[in-house]
Amino acid sequence: MTLQNEYRNVVGPLPLIPLRNMVLFPKAVLSINVGRPKSAELVRGLNQGDLVVLGVQREAKIEEPELTDVLPVGTLAKVVKVVRQKHGFTMVVEGVVRFQIEGLASADTWLANGRVVEDQGDMAEASVYAEVLVESVQKMVEESGGALEIEFEGAPGEFADRVAATLSPGMDHAMDLLMTFDVQERLRALTRLIGELRAQTAVRQKIESEVRNELTKNHREAVLRQQLKAIQNELSGDEEDDLSELRRRLSERDFPEDAQKAVDKELKRLESLEPNQAEFGVVRNYLEWMADLPWGVSAADEGDVDAIEAQLDADHFGLDDVKERILEHMAVLQLSGNPRGTILCLAGPPGVGKTSLGKSIADATGRPFVRIALGGVRDEAEIRGHRRTYVGSRPGRIVHALKKAGASNPVILLDEVDKLAKGWSGDPEAALLEVLDPEQNAFFQDHYLEVPFDLSKALFIVTANNLENMSAPLRDRLEIIEVSGYTVEEKAQIGQHHLLPKQRTEHGIAEDQLTVSDDAFREVITSYTREAGVRQLNRLVTKVCRSVALEVARKGSDGAVRVEVEDVEKYLGKPKFQSEVAARTASPGVATGLAWTPVGGDILFIETSKMGGAGQLQITGQLGEVMQESAKAALTYVRSHADELGVDPAFLKTHDVHIHVPAGAVPKDGPSAGVTIFTALTSLLTGRAVRSDTAMTGEATLRGRVMPVGGIKAKVLAAHRAGIKRVILPLQNRRDLDEVPDSVKAELEFHFAEDMSEVLEWALLDADTPLVGTSLDVDHKTVIEG
Repeated sequence: MTLQNEYRNVVGPLPLIPLRNMVLFPKAVLSINVGRPKSAELVRGLNQGDLVVLGVQREAKIEEPELTDVLPVGTLAKVVKVVRQKHGFTMVVEGVVRFQIEGLASADTWLANGRVVEDQGDMAEASVYAEVLVESVQKMVEESGGALEIEFEGAPGEFADRVAATLSPGMDHAMDLLMTFDVQERLRALTRLIGELRAQTAVRQKIESEVRNELTKNHREAVLRQQLKAIQNELSGDEEDDLSELRRRLSERDFPEDAQKAVDKELKRLESLEPNQAEFGVVRNYLEWMADLPWGVSAADEGDVDAIEAQLDADHFGLDDVKERILEHMAVLQLSGNPRGTILCLAGPPGVGKTSLGKSIADATGRPFVRIALGGVRDEAEIRGHRRTYVGSRPGRIVHALKKAGASNPVILLDEVDKLAKGWSGDPEAALLEVLDPEQNAFFQDHYLEVPFDLSKALFIVTANNLENMSAPLRDRLEIIEVSGYTVEEKAQIGQHHLLPKQRTEHGIAEDQLTVSDDAFREVITSYTREAGVRQLNRLVTKVCRSVALEVARKGSDGAVRVEVEDVEKYLGKPKFQSEVAARTASPGVATGLAWTPVGGDILFIETSKMGGAGQLQITGQLGEVMQESAKAALTYVRSHADELGVDPAFLKTHDVHIHVPAGAVPKDGPSAGVTIFTALTSLLTGRAVRSDTAMTGEATLRGRVMPVGGIKAKVLAAHRAGIKRVILPLQNRRDLDEVPDSVKAELEFHFAEDMSEVLEWALLDADTPLVGTSLDVDHKTVIEG
């Protein structure tokens, strides 16, 4: 077994908690009640993700065990959750790997030293033993009349531990298995144990058969009549009333043929079971779910295109392109009457209104609205449900949403689908393919229901921050609508007409008691926020309302406050953001680029420097492979065009070049910085500074051709927020400016380049241009602020 590096070298000291009458195997999850004072003291300081060692007491009756009373091998476990109880704690842990306990760190504290023990033996031979164990388990399940299916997956040692945890053998067997490091021997021991259990089951069945045969027919009937009479005397009749109510609810549902057959079969089975049987509750719970789901129930779809447009305009300012795309989608749905259309995907940074757009569509159409948060979901069963053969099984989130909506045609918002994660129990993103495929979701089958449910009438809306985190098959099923962000003017209008009225109401402030001027809002947006959406702006409005609420409370109801530009600093403190473009680019060797991030567009500074050396190229700033290749290509371009640029062709023989992108803690990759790196390097070696009012984006080839890139709207909005006046874009991206608001385009000057020579002509200043307050000592320092 190959361990992750984070666990391989764990040695302690780690909290040691001795268990009584239980053993935690690696990869298993266990809930433990901790009440003994020493153990409770250790658990009190634990948090989620911490590591502990779970030992096993040899004798459960010992209340205050010594280290000699604990097996020398325990389980290294990760804390999942700690809950404080009235008499101690309840701790949920997940086993990681076996741990050899070599001693205590001190005599008065249960902190164990030791080492991690990996599985031993020939894994190829162990795989054969594992297949034999699978056959033994299947035979035992078949002989007992069960329906459990087990498959050999993963490493042989992990499979053996999973079977051991599932079987729950006696303590003696469990301790032996825990202390067996050799995988082949562990698998052989499990196979022998299953053989013993099969033999015991066979003997028990033989005895029961002989006893049944000894009973005469009359005797059996007498016993059954007596039991039935006793049951009827004990029952008050409430159970029968409940079953009658369940039958009535089931009869009111318009089930499809397959679902009706399943309901009839399970209802008949329920009537043959006694209420005290465990299976009675399982069958009844299934029928309750079938009765609660909206089979054949649809909400009245009252909204037309005009109503949806009015609702979107009332709830959201700006986003004209986004609204137009939504209206086109809804118009097709209204005219064709065919719900099997494309699935809308609203993609963009946080805080731009993706979730609220879905809520507005539901409000306008009169359909129920259900939001399903998918961030961090890593289990396929969360989407498709659990099979009823498992204890505690339940339907998936899609079925839960339909039950909550009470209709088969709700608006279902799948929020943050790009944050789905793959786990050991399957890929939830793959499970979504059937849900979001218009050609398949009419026959969606939840593992718990085991009958198809028609999802084609539901309107699915998907939201995502970063489309790159989604698989190609999933993106192919979506109609992607990019919500890039807002301009300063749009944010000011949103703050004035949406955020401020909402916060005034929540803080109990009358409309005439607090007003904020438009200029004050613009000051807040430009000097205190740097985001594509409006969440931070909402926080700042909330902060202002809290301060004003205190003033109004002190002055009385007659107090009124109007916030002007000069008052902003009083409520929000010193400005958080100032334009740093001019200071950064004052010296040759620094250029301003435009980048796209999952939280919107942003500006990116590329800094270069040269120093005496032997021609080495150093690249820093946590750059990905694509950006490193762009840097090398830029250096080659400058060397190949040295004469044209006025650069000494042999400069690398006597100098080293350093390219750096600040914000080193943030990973950066992609081709968009290629043009910026080219420009910064040329600026350094020619001594010509880059214009401080200019930003650029684009991919550059080795021969200097400027290639198109994506995210133009988000990048242009970022340039506008940063106070940039001139933007250089690839020529092939000219058509993308149609998506940029006219108010932004009116304040910017655009240049479209096909070749790096054009970029350099527009971006670089003449060599004799004076730079006030800066130094041109480019051999040692690139950026020196005046």
